[in-house]
Amino acid sequence: MALGSPKVSIFGAAFPAKVSTIAIAIGGLASFFVFGLLLRLSYPIGSSVSGVFYGNATPELVQVPLSLTNHTVEGLYTGSDVSVSDQNLTSHSSSGGPDAVVSENIPPPGLDSDKKPLVDGKEEADEKKIDVGSGGGETNVPKAGDTPSVVSSPPHDDSKTASAEPECDLYQGSWFYDPEGPVYTNNSCPVITQMQNCQGNGRSDKGYENWRWKPSQCDLPRFDAKKFLELMRGKTLAFIGDSVARNQMESMLCLLWQVETPVNRGSRKMQRWLFKSSSVMIARIWSSWLVHQFNEKFDYAPEGVTKLKLDRPDERIIEALPKFDVVVLSSGHWFAKQSVYILNDEIVGGQLWWPDKSKPMKVNNVEAFGISVETILKSVATHPNYTGLTIVRTWSPDHYEGGAWNTGGSCTGKEEPILPGKLVKNGFTEIMHEKQATGFNRAVEGVSESSKVKLKLMDITEAFGYRHDGHPGPYRSPDPNKITKRGPDGRPPPQDCLHWCMPGPVDTWNEMVLELIRRDVEGGKRNS
Repeated sequence: MALGSPKVSIFGAAFPAKVSTIAIAIGGLASFFVFGLLLRLSYPIGSSVSGVFYGNATPELVQVPLSLTNHTVEGLYTGSDVSVSDQNLTSHSSSGGPDAVVSENIPPPGLDSDKKPLVDGKEEADEKKIDVGSGGGETNVPKAGDTPSVVSSPPHDDSKTASAEPECDLYQGSWFYDPEGPVYTNNSCPVITQMQNCQGNGRSDKGYENWRWKPSQCDLPRFDAKKFLELMRGKTLAFIGDSVARNQMESMLCLLWQVETPVNRGSRKMQRWLFKSSSVMIARIWSSWLVHQFNEKFDYAPEGVTKLKLDRPDERIIEALPKFDVVVLSSGHWFAKQSVYILNDEIVGGQLWWPDKSKPMKVNNVEAFGISVETILKSVATHPNYTGLTIVRTWSPDHYEGGAWNTGGSCTGKEEPILPGKLVKNGFTEIMHEKQATGFNRAVEGVSESSKVKLKLMDITEAFGYRHDGHPGPYRSPDPNKITKRGPDGRPPPQDCLHWCMPGPVDTWNEMVLELIRRDVEGGKRNS
């Protein structure tokens, strides 16, 4: 249409083409677009509490490859249950898949013993007690009752557990920032292993200590030491497993230490701490695989290589069980270590050991892990002199990004949980968790209705997949000259991205343990 036409059609309406009228129309249209633009800037698409929750709506996305690079037979994965040394560190890498089989014989440092001394803290104590959701403090920080910000686990089905509780699912929920901080500090607990004493080792950020877990349908109360000691009066809680089990045991001691100093009643055979006011004992048994192990020659497996009888439990556990009222089991990371798998008195597989490459193994390390879980739980459930509560804490995820412990894997610079929607699945973690849950379910299905033993699966794996910020990373020692930043070539310093800082996310596990004990005690009272 020519500019001199007497009619102009705008939005389908015809009217005389006077300059003033056209100006008004164009002005109105411009105002409409300006208003829309302002609205878009004020409330961007996809904006939610998460942007406020982290103080950054677009943080760095964790890049984790989904290939089997570090978990296949040719891979670099070497294990992860370690006492970390300054020279090296063993871990899972951040990738894997359903067919993952850990390989390459690189001896994991610190994997052969549990002799790390407990290190006394030297700084001033801070024993403040905090209520859940007490809030206060920072503007725009979500509190316990606010909209969840870090979506974690899918609904947990505990219909397979031996005594399913009617209370809400503890394992589906989110992480929220609690400005009140942790119940204890690294200087108010003298039993933190030095390698998990992140603040004492010079870590400058502290925000990782403040994130707390919020189940979707209920609250998980902050750990109440007095309540725990009252519920457990005259009883013994035992942590059984590897160095991550030690990590959790020390967390429990630190939480309880804030109300009472225990007496060390331990020996080489078993660590034991007695809280005299309530006669509560916290114990720990080192058991790398939870099944029977020996080094003597067996069939064509030579002396010196660790052999595992996958269908026979660790006899030290079975012997000690009658002394315990609550047991927390954890394992799995040692299945990266060289070992031979024996089932029905036949060699069926091995890890980092298989003499006849032309002959396929019947059982790889992942499958062996599932069998070991079923074996120990069936033995616990059928023990004639044990009627306690048994809690299986699921696979503790590591966060080696960009490689394994010895190939540049790192968690340096991670200071907040992973954002919702940004968690990249770790195939190896998923398959190990699956095998553990399968072994648990098979054991439960074999428990007779007359059994008084209660088995619970404390399913922390996916929720803790978000906590890449909670590991020591390069802060593994107090050495003032240690390297904590990437070098000019981009290489990261030695890392521990498996164990957990204390205080830190690991304390949540014991909040869950307390809640499970409370449910068990109160359920028992109702039944009686």
